Parts: sequence; C-alpha cells; structure tokens
Amino acid sequence: MTSTTSPLTAEELSATTLLRFATAGSVDDGKSTLVGRLLHDSKSVLSDQLEAVERASLGRGQEAPDLALLTDGLRAEREQGITIDVAYRYFATARRRFILADTPGHVQYTRNMVTGASTAELAVVLVDARNGVVEQTRRHAAVAALLRVPHVVLAVNKMDLVDYAEPVFAAIAEEFTSYAASLGVPEITAIPISALAGDNVVEPSANMDWYGGPTVLEHLETVPVSHDLTGCPARFPVQYVIRPQTADHPDYRGYAGQIASGLLRVGDPVTVLPSGRTTTIAGIDALGRSVDTAWAPQSVTVLLADDLDVSRGDLIAPTGSAPAVTQDVRATVCHLHERPLRIGERVLLKHATRTVKAIVKALPYRIDLSHGLAHENDPAALEVNDIGAVQLRTAEPLPIDAYADVRLTGAFLLIDPADGTTLTAGMAGEAFAEPSSAAGGAADDEGWDF
Repeated sequence: MTSTTSPLTAEELSATTLLRFATAGSVDDGKSTLVGRLLHDSKSVLSDQLEAVERASLGRGQEAPDLALLTDGLRAEREQGITIDVAYRYFATARRRFILADTPGHVQYTRNMVTGASTAELAVVLVDARNGVVEQTRRHAAVAALLRVPHVVLAVNKMDLVDYAEPVFAAIAEEFTSYAASLGVPEITAIPISALAGDNVVEPSANMDWYGGPTVLEHLETVPVSHDLTGCPARFPVQYVIRPQTADHPDYRGYAGQIASGLLRVGDPVTVLPSGRTTTIAGIDALGRSVDTAWAPQSVTVLLADDLDVSRGDLIAPTGSAPAVTQDVRATVCHLHERPLRIGERVLLKHATRTVKAIVKALPYRIDLSHGLAHENDPAALEVNDIGAVQLRTAEPLPIDAYADVRLTGAFLLIDPADGTTLTAGMAGEAFAEPSSAAGGAADDEGWDF
C-alpha cells in the first residue's frame, strides 16, 4: 500500500502534539463526509483506500468519490448511508497528530457518542445549514458539557445549499453558542463549511469571503490542548507488583503501572490508598533505566522507601493532594446496556485498576437532554442511552476523584457480576446540581450488605 503523500519522519512526529477529537451531530448533517474530506484533503488517505472508495461510489451510480465511505466501515452503515458505530481514525500533519472519533447521530446511539467523546479534548458538532439547531444538536452539546470537553467547534455544514449566505450562518452560530454557553461549555468556535465541496475544511473558501476565521483543519492544528495530564495532581494506579527475588535483586520490590495524571519525582512524599500509609518515592524505573522524574501517560515502575503492603488496585498519590477515600459514590452516568439499571442492582465497579462490589442505592434523577439539562426526578430505572445520577455504596473504600478535576481517575464502569458485561459508564462527583429528592435504599443480602 502506498500513501498519497510523503509520510512524516519519526523526528517530525515526535515534535508534534496529539489532539483527540470527536465529531457529532444529527443524522445526515455530514459527519462522515467531513472526516473523509479532512483525510482526503490533508493527504492522509492511502491510495488503495481511495481507489476502493472510488470503485464503491461508481457502483452506486455516483460520479465523484463519496468520501463518507472512508469512515463508514460497517456494511450496515454503507447500505443505510448512516454511521452506527464509533469510527476511530488516526492521521497527522506537519503541525499535529490526531485521533478522531466519528460518532453516530441517531438518538439510540447516544452511548456511542459518549464513548467517542469521553477521551476527547475537542468536539466538532455539525449542523445542517438548512435545518439549523435541532434536538440532536442540543443533545450532543449537552453530552460534550457533561463530559467536560474543553473545546467545541460548531461546523455549520452544507453552506453551498443555502447559497453561502452569511445571515444563515450567523443565526445558527448565535443560537448554538447561547445554548452551549448556558450548559457551561468553556470555548465555542463557529466555522461555516461545505464538507462535500471542501469549503473551509482544509482550504479557505472562495465562496465565503465574508468569513475571516480559520478552516477546520487550521483550528484543529492550533487549538491549545488544555487538558494537560501533567498539570493535574499525580495519580498512579498500581497494576502489578514486581518482586524478582533473584540473586542480583534479592530485595527489589517495585510497583508497575501507567501514570494516569501528573508528575512523579524521586523523593516526593506519597500516600498509598486506600490504606492511607505514607512514604516517599525511592526510585523510578522507565524503559529499563532509572529516572528522577516521570509523567503521564508514561508506564513506569515505582520504588518506595518503606516496605508497605501495596497490591494491584491501590493508588499512589502525592500526600498533599491525595483524593478522598469513600464507600459512597455519587456520579453522573450514561447507561449503556439494553437491560435497565434499577435501585438495588448488584454490580461490580471498575475504577482504574481496582474492581469492587457495589450496590445501586438511589437514582436521584434522569437528565432530559432534549430540553437542555432538565431533571426528571426519581426515575424507576435508567434505560439504554439514558444519562442521569446514581448513588452507589461500595464494599471497599475507593480513592476516587471528581471527574471535573481528573477525568481518568474520576471515571468508572459498572459491570454485571454474572457475565462481565459492561452496563454503565460513570463520572464521579456531581457534574450538575442534584435535586433535593432521593430514592430509597437497596435490598442487602447474599453477602452484599455494605
């Protein structure tokens, strides 16, 4: 396979930053076409991929290549002309590397949008210029706000179908910006585009000389990656305990894992959670050598000055900024499974490298995303794709951050203990004010009385 452009050298790639972003919007707003246009016009498409798209387009009676086929990989997606699954793509320019998630537009695939945006630092929300802001547009803006995505781009697409009219763009931009700002979205950038024709996607549009802002790619290349993991408090979930017990290393005891956030330095005072024991970092091994400093998301082995009882699932954090340890978790969640989540449900809660038993004690409210962030108090259950609040009681204490403070250690999954199915994705801490009412407690039996 050959590329349509010269690849970046290893030195060029190492000098560029990485931006994770997601695309979202209502059905037929042109998400997959935009992504295809980005890949094509930035010369990030392999030649055999482009040839396959051209053949498929001709087979469907289309004269020009349908760039949406570059991302709609499932057969069902190609047959229906819609996006169902989250399509992840990697590409790079001379200025930045990208991991993009092309997410579905249908209401029933809200969970897929949550999955795609959960690690994103930027969300591109598309709007059809003919239809303006619709319910699903508001839904995706609300999800971006819930997930604390730092940057949102409003891409007003299909401007060619409204004669590139500036008043149409201005009205949509004003409506969306006002709505997203009311949800707490910190930064919103509006760009008029035509993904099909390529206007303002990679190259500036000659048809919209009234617009003086960046193209989509220019904005993606220059937007600050504000969610810097090294700027958060240090969090090191222990994944594995290394004790070789060889003649050369009879007393070696290291704790291996990936730094979730922040910086670790030799000599730093740290606390091991949930036990609360304190010590200092005696050494850090990375890539087979000793280092004085390590940072997220490096995988390292940490050596401690004292011989403490530390095992998989424990969390090492700076003594002065360690998270609180609790058995009562309050969170905003997105329910992912077709089986409803109800009060009294017994689940496994997976947080970082630790998995504990938990009981759903209350479902305080469900969020009606079609009306901003309106609360429906005390729902009987959370159905698939529902977003709402949950109160959990865990069998063991957990060192869990607020999601708004540290996204990685503020997130968790609820798992079916019977078959290991993922049920719910959670964001610890109250992302929005909780209503005063609360539902009743859970049944406690079969050893699940916490």
